[in-house]
Order: sequence, then C-alpha cells, then structure tokens
Amino acid sequence: MGKFRQNPKEQAGPGSNHLWIYNPWLDLIVGCGAWSAPLLALAYFSLASSTRAWSVAFYGLALFFNYPHYMATLYRAYHRAEDFHKYRVFTVHITALVLLTLVASHFWLRLLPWIFTIYLTWSPWHYSGQNYGLFMMFARRAGAEPDKITQRSLYGAFIASYLILFLGFHTGPSSDPLFVSLGIPAVISRWEQIALVLVFIVLSAVGLSRLARETGWKKLTPSLTLFSSQFLWFLLPAAISLVRGLEIPQNRYSTGVLAVMHSAQYLWITSYYARREAAREGNSAGEQLHNWRPLAYFGALIIGGIALFVPGPWLASRAFHHDFTASFLIFTALVNIHHFILDGAIWKLRDGRIAALLLNSRGRISDAAAETGVRFAAAGRWLAGSTAGARALRVGAALVLLVWGTVDQARYYLALRGDDLRDLERAAALNSYDSLVETRLGHRAMEEGQLPEAEAAWKRAIRINPSDPAPRQALLQFLIDQNRYDEAYDLTQASLKYAPKDANLLVDRGLLALKRGHADEALADWDRAITADPDQINAHLYLATELDREGKAQAAVAHYTTLLEKIARGPAQNRPAPAQVIAVLLRMADCQIRLSQIDRAVKSYQLAEKLAAQTGQAKLASVADVDEAALQLKSGRFRDAMLLYQHALKLDDAIHDSSASAQDWFSFSRFLDEAGFSPRLAYAGLVKSQQITQSLPNTTVPESLTEARKQLEKELEKRLGTAAAAVRRDPEPALNEALALRP
Repeated sequence: MGKFRQNPKEQAGPGSNHLWIYNPWLDLIVGCGAWSAPLLALAYFSLASSTRAWSVAFYGLALFFNYPHYMATLYRAYHRAEDFHKYRVFTVHITALVLLTLVASHFWLRLLPWIFTIYLTWSPWHYSGQNYGLFMMFARRAGAEPDKITQRSLYGAFIASYLILFLGFHTGPSSDPLFVSLGIPAVISRWEQIALVLVFIVLSAVGLSRLARETGWKKLTPSLTLFSSQFLWFLLPAAISLVRGLEIPQNRYSTGVLAVMHSAQYLWITSYYARREAAREGNSAGEQLHNWRPLAYFGALIIGGIALFVPGPWLASRAFHHDFTASFLIFTALVNIHHFILDGAIWKLRDGRIAALLLNSRGRISDAAAETGVRFAAAGRWLAGSTAGARALRVGAALVLLVWGTVDQARYYLALRGDDLRDLERAAALNSYDSLVETRLGHRAMEEGQLPEAEAAWKRAIRINPSDPAPRQALLQFLIDQNRYDEAYDLTQASLKYAPKDANLLVDRGLLALKRGHADEALADWDRAITADPDQINAHLYLATELDREGKAQAAVAHYTTLLEKIARGPAQNRPAPAQVIAVLLRMADCQIRLSQIDRAVKSYQLAEKLAAQTGQAKLASVADVDEAALQLKSGRFRDAMLLYQHALKLDDAIHDSSASAQDWFSFSRFLDEAGFSPRLAYAGLVKSQQITQSLPNTTVPESLTEARKQLEKELEKRLGTAAAAVRRDPEPALNEALALRP
C-alpha cells in the first residue's frame, strides 16, 4: 500500500496555519474526496438509463484525468536524472520486464485474463494506499505525532476495508471472462467479510480516538473526510453487496467515476510536489516561484498520457493486425501495473533498509543497465532542451498525439452506436482490426435484414481474434438458424484450437455432433465440458437426457441428481426457469421407476409438485400428480392415487387445459375401475374424456389410447347394462360424486 511520506520540514505544528495544500475547498473536495457521495449517487442513479452517454463522458475524461495521472508518476521518476538513477531498479529493470510482458501477451492472449485480474485486484489496493497516505499527511500537518498503536490501528482499518472488497471480487466463479476468480465459497467469504467489518469498526474507533486526543476533531477535518471517502469507496458497496446479495463488478474500480476521482486526487497531490520541487530548484538558482508553469506541467501530462495509451493499440492493430480491443486491454492493464509498482517506489520506499537494498545498490546493477540509463537521460535532456530541433520535435509530437487522441475519441463514440449501422461502419473504417466493432456491426446488419453482411462481419471478427467467444457464438447461432449444421460443427471444431477448455463451446459442439447422429462424440464433448467447468449445468442436462434416451437410467439419474444439486446451490439469478427444473424432476422420476427406486421416484414427483405449486406451473403440477398417481396405484396405495387424480383434474379445469383434462379423466376412470369403485363412476369419467376429446379442434388421438378407451367402454357397458345409457345422457352427477370421493 503506497504511503505519501512528508518531509519533516514541511510538517506543521499544532498552531500552524499550513494545514491545507492549496485551499480548504479544493483540498476537501478533490484531495479528500468530499465529492464522493454526490458523484457516486449521480453515477448510480443515472448510469443505467444513460449508459452510452456516461461511457463516452468517462472515456473523454480519461484524457484529462486518468491518462495524465499515470504520466505524473513517470514525470516524477524520469524528469530528474537524480530520481531516474535512484529508482532505476524500477525505471529500467521493471520497465523492461513490463515491456517484455506487453509484447508476449499480444502473441499469447491467454495471458490477458491473468494480467487483467492482477490489474483489477491491485487497483483498489492502490486507491486505499493513496487514501491512507494522504490521511496521515493531513494528520501530521494538523500537528499529530501518531504513535505505533495509532498508526497500526489506522493502517489495519484501511487494510480491512480493502480485504472486504477483495473477498467480494473473488467469491465464487467469475462471470467475466477477463477476471480469474479465486472461487472462494460464498459461505466462507460472507463470514470473513462480517469479521473484517467488525475489525474495521474496532480499529477505526481506536485509531481515530487516539489521533483526536492529540489534535482535536476539528483539525482532523481533512483526514476524517478522507476516511469517509475510503468508507464510501470500499466498505459501503461491500456491505450493500453482503446484505442484498449483489455482485460488485470488478471494473468499477478501474473505470468510471471512482477512477476519475482517484486520478484527480493523484494529480492534485503530485502537482503540489512538482510545484515545491520547482520552487526549491528555482531558489537554489536564485529564481522565484514563477518558474513553476502549471499549464506546461499539465499539458505535458496530458500529451504524455495520450502517448501511453493511444498509439500502442492502434499500431498493434493496424501494423501487426492484433485485435484492437484486446491490445487496448493489455496496454491498460500493464500501464496500470507499472504505475502501481513505480508509484510504490516513489512514495513508499523511503525506509533506509529498503533503500539500501533496492535503491542505492548501484554496484550490483549491471554496467549495461547503467549505460542505458545514461543514454536515456541524455536523450531526455536533449528533448527537453531549447534547441530548434528539440522544440520542433516536441511541438510536432504533441500535435500528432492530440490529433491521434481526438481520432481515438471519435472512433470510440462511433463504436458505441450499436443501433446505427453507418456509424459502426465508420468506426470499422477507422480501425478495421477491432473484433468488438465487427461483432456489433454483425448484430446490427442482422437486425436490418442484411444477412450476408452480418455473416461477413462475424467472420472478420473471428479472424481478428479467434479466441473471442462473442462473434463465434453469434455466427454459430446464425448458422444453426440457417440449418447449416455442418458449417456450424466445423466452426466449433476450428474454435476448439484456440479455446480447448471452453465449456460452452464444448456443449455446443456436442449438440451439433448429436444432430449429425454422432451420440458417442456428443457424450464425450459434454464430459469434457464438465471437466473444464464442473458447474456447467447444461452439460449435465444434455448428458442425462441422452443417457436416458439410450436406456442408461442409472447414469442418467446420476447426472440429473448432480444437475439439481448445482441448481439448488447456485445463485438464484443463474437458475433455469422453474418449468425446466420441474421437467428434469419428472424425467428423473421416470428413470427411478425403471430402476425400481419407487420411493425415490415418489419423492421426485412430490418435489416437482411442490415446485410447480410455488411457481404457478399448474399444467406441470397436473402432470406430476397424474404420473405419481399411476405409480401409487401400482404400489397399491389407492388412497394417495385417488387424491392425486382428483387434484390433477381440478388443476386442469382451473387452467382450462382441455387436452390434459381429456387424458386425465380417462386415467381417473381406469383407476376407479381397477380400485373397485362403482362402474357408474368409472363410466362417467370415460364419457367425460370422450366428450372433451370430441370438442377439441384437430385432435389426433393415439391409436393405443383409442383402443384402450374402446376396451374399457365395452367392459363397463357390459357391467352397467341399461344403466349405461342414463349415465351417458347426464354424467355430471356421477362425475361430481367421483370427485368428492374420500378414502
């Protein structure tokens, strides 16, 4: 956690007027984050309704806040030869390592999720470090001399707030393909977060009360404002997530309003230090403070920030045909990671022992690195010099970068306009190696009925980035809808070369293999999908269904059971529709009957009935009742069977399902006959079934059912004799009597 260390000569005593950096309003709003609550509320309530506008706004603000704040660290590390040499383990060696990683990740995209996960996990730690450092700086400027207990309590509170968020990030599987979650079980994570909240409360109370005894609460206003910002940025969202079960998106701490506030805060404090350094250098040269040129300073940061983020992805995509979106994410992650490391060196590594090991061990640094540093510093001094060539190069580079940054902003705006085909085509014309734009272009062309253009756009997106699942899924669905199953299968086969452990891809390939009649291949693909992702419920469903069809009831039940267990344990928002779960229970019960697991089958039916009743699935509840009734009848449990049939018929009538009613009346009629009830009641049920069937439009009754009805009708009429005619004329009294029967 980076910590700003203040020079003792700049620390103010208890009676000092030097509490503020610039002025109270600017320091409180920007430096201490007093604007956090209104800005976070504004973003929360308006972001959902204006997503595109906010995205464009934040991308534009990045030019003036986010990008320059990275450049501010480089400016401090590389601007003065003394700092460059002092931190050259970081300015040379670490920088070289980051550059090598940047190149390698463009050729091996599987590194991207790991790099991005490090970046997203580290970002809030970096924010916390900055907040803590500024907190202690203001406390010391207020005259506090915190002892070890106070410092450790406050430091522990900031760490606890970060760890709460860390657990939220890494709880359960990740829904973001770019984020590799640790998969901490939700139950464990929840209790750990609760414990950390208590730790935060206790440490905060101890640290703040001890600090206030030294200075009083009023002088701690900036420090307390920073502490409240830490609470709003970290603890409050995590607490809401904990109570309401909401997921905290990891990119919340790398994009949007929080990133802008952090960047503005960073520029506020680094500009102060840059001004003080300029004043100190000016005084040593006999000059005044007017040597500090804030516009030149911020201009250099803006131009340098553009240079850090914009040219790289454009050159990688246009010159080397790498995916622009993937390249932009790589640059974003690695520039941030480099910033975190370098920032920690500049602001934290002031301890003599660490400095002796990492900063002042010049003898252990290779001569080649030293020579490189000298040359780099010499080139930097020439570029910053007053020669005509240097001045022309600076002006020319600045103009090019400003134009480049403007074009990048325009392309981003056009790429977001997913509802405008022409704007998407303009974005693609500016950079034709962006899989995201091509994917959006394909969707828009599809919506406008331009099928060949949509297919071509998705194919271009896949060529640009074969590992991107979005265009692959779009093209796959398009080919399936067009009944081009062989092409769809070939697409999955080719895609597996780039994503051999993509569970969704393996599931799709299995379905297409089954469509081609290759059941064994389908089963193998679904097994591989489960190996890649044990929580892939669709793979379990398809495996169970196919094994059931092949008569392998034991294996099918195992997968049905696993499927239902995973659905029950998973988050509610990811569960299938109730009708699908009920259908699984009914199929599992059928398998259990074939395995002579009668009691288990009854429990499956009862669970299906309960779920159907809870979710208003009356039709499926009726099916479950009738199926269980038939099972109870075979087991000799006539009472249970009768009640189930009666309940099913009432459900059929309530939802006006005539087709189900016709079949269920016949089943009930047969039950009444087999159970030994009056043939008049059984015959009335049979008549009711026939009447409903005749009233149905375009009804095709299976021949087996027709024969069964005729046979039962013949037997009952023989037993009833002339009484059968009276029942046929008016079956209602007998039907009501049958429905009112009680065991």
